[in-house]
Amino acid sequence: MIRTLFVVFIFLLSMSVNSSIFAATDPYLITVQQLKAGLDKAIQPAQKGFILIDVRSSEEHESGYIPGTDFNIDFRDIQNRHRDIHAKSDDHIVVYCQSGHRSNIAAETLMKLGYQHVYNVAGSMNAWEDAGYTIQRPQ
Repeated sequence: MIRTLFVVFIFLLSMSVNSSIFAATDPYLITVQQLKAGLDKAIQPAQKGFILIDVRSSEEHESGYIPGTDFNIDFRDIQNRHRDIHAKSDDHIVVYCQSGHRSNIAAETLMKLGYQHVYNVAGSMNAWEDAGYTIQRPQ
């Protein structure tokens, strides 16, 4: 079941990738719709087949985040704290921020650190909210 969910998610992600533009060190770009579909396919959050990281500040994260987020690591700290996510180089990592700019920087940093499958969410939280998707807030 997990493998099936992972394959579905990867298929959705691959729809947005133009392979003629991306080199091996460039992160992939996905839409919030693709991210939402990947999250919805998982029976349990731990079985979604990817690691979801909010790279905004802790204050921004506290104001609300995408349900299913595994970590909040400020994009400026990603190089020093990437081991905190306990990911292997071939794990799939999805990053988002408020608009997509900081998450692109974080995604590029992760790629330079050797992670092979890194995805930046286009429009990030702004696009997530514009799409009307649920925001999770700390309890």
